[in-house]
Amino acid sequence: MKQVSIHRRDVPDERFPIFDEVPAALARIYAARGIQSKEQLGRNLKELLPDTEMKGMTAAVSRLVRAIRANESIMIVGDFDCDGATSTTLAVLGLRMMGATNVDYLVPNRFEYGYGLSPEIVEVAFSQSPHLLVTVDNGISSVEGVARANQLGMDVVVTDHHLAGRIIPDAVAIVNPNQPGCDFKAKSTCGVGVIFYVMIALRRALQTENWFEENNIALPNLASLLDLVALGTVADVVALEHNNRTLVYQGLQRIRAGHARPGLLALIEVAGRRRERLVASDLGFAIAPRLNAAGRLEDMSIGIECLLADDEEYARELAQTLDQLNIDRRAIEQDMQQQALSWLDKMDFDNDSLPFGLCLFEEGWHQGVVGILASRIKERTNRPVIAFARGDKGEIKGSARSIPGLHIRDALDQVASRFPGLISKFGGHAMAAGLTITASGLEEFRTAFDQVVREQLNKEDLDQRLETDGSLLAADMTLLLAEHIREAGPWGHHFPEPMFDGVFRVLQQRIVGQRHLKIVLMEPLSGLAIDAIQFNTDLSIWPNEAINSVRAVYKLDVNEFRGQQSVQLMIEYLELIVE
Repeated sequence: MKQVSIHRRDVPDERFPIFDEVPAALARIYAARGIQSKEQLGRNLKELLPDTEMKGMTAAVSRLVRAIRANESIMIVGDFDCDGATSTTLAVLGLRMMGATNVDYLVPNRFEYGYGLSPEIVEVAFSQSPHLLVTVDNGISSVEGVARANQLGMDVVVTDHHLAGRIIPDAVAIVNPNQPGCDFKAKSTCGVGVIFYVMIALRRALQTENWFEENNIALPNLASLLDLVALGTVADVVALEHNNRTLVYQGLQRIRAGHARPGLLALIEVAGRRRERLVASDLGFAIAPRLNAAGRLEDMSIGIECLLADDEEYARELAQTLDQLNIDRRAIEQDMQQQALSWLDKMDFDNDSLPFGLCLFEEGWHQGVVGILASRIKERTNRPVIAFARGDKGEIKGSARSIPGLHIRDALDQVASRFPGLISKFGGHAMAAGLTITASGLEEFRTAFDQVVREQLNKEDLDQRLETDGSLLAADMTLLLAEHIREAGPWGHHFPEPMFDGVFRVLQQRIVGQRHLKIVLMEPLSGLAIDAIQFNTDLSIWPNEAINSVRAVYKLDVNEFRGQQSVQLMIEYLELIVE
């Protein structure tokens, strides 16, 4: 299988004042991430980049002001993932806070309409007679959909964050930090972050015009929407640079204090998480999957209604529905994963017969779950993966996931350029994308995709690289440092949660649940014994009483059980040491 190499992050020699204010181990962690001052940690809303740097903002706000003043019908057109759901919810709530009384939303069903503002979804919107369409988390590639809306007399304001294609839609306004000519520095801002910025600019414009005073409307507290911004930002796995870290941190603080949407609090409850100790990873691994399950299996409007709900009982009811959908999704995913792994088992990872870029397809695979499947197989093989499911009219729809070193959307663009007509449509980011091809073109696409990947990656790139913050002294394996690390986040993409590595003796080992390894390790120099756990361990290796020593890559964590706290190691990787 894949090779794993462990590398320790470089730590600059230079010291900065912030390092004297935190434990030495945390100072080393900050230094390895380029942190030199408190300001770089991103905690204060006053440090957010100004909305005035976003291209298209003035035009977008002008059109929204006109719609609110004229009481025009506004239709929000969203997307069927967590970023799309939080973006849609925030747009509806934000506009209503501004005094808009005629706001509704529409999210395409992924199985019937596919992604974005397609001409078909424009026709659906037109049946409800809106004056203005506002896209959230989509629209930059909806050239035909915007054109159709224009023909039908509906204006379109696009708010998005995806990469632009060669042709830009003819919308009234486009707000997208990744569109050509936009000077906004935080290019990793996701869909919910973009529409949050639009609301900030809209509030200022309406305030300047004395709209709120004239209509006896309380000045909107947009900070009340930061719980949604935090959830969507973490769920979309965008880089947590300074601006995004600020948004996520502030949103988490509101959630912890109980100042969050009833639906979000209900989702935290059904996920078995403690609101007061919620961290960014809880949003990504516990809350977002339950919302996404609605878009994958049924209709994302269930998730949006949960987030919009003001009644706590109704919110809890919808959260339980989402929880059940997530259980169903996991069962479907497990079946698909077994099929994919059985195919991979027939391949030899030790020779060049395995493609650099993997394309997987089975007739019975569920269209809404192939994205998760692609992620799982990517993690197992450390290769770019596209998983396909059957669509309509002879088409198959793929969801792609990539590894560092390969921009997956650009790779698809190269395939499309070299083989015109092979890809019907595509779009996405550096690490994730979606596409549609004809079923008859799958083998040709497999070859073309693998060829493009081989041009950009070499064999060493396919070895998994684990970056750690070095080893921890036994004296640092404490609840105090674990709490410091927990509160020093939010951690995430491009601001990775600290991982450490070290050699340990194995004192005890057992399987808990169905696939989790509970293990007691001893730090050899001090003799300190410490609990550790590895989720979804390799049952072909563990348990094995013959294993006496391991090199472990781990996170320092706080385990809570029956009101008691203890430090434990969360194992990311175990390498057996032969003695």
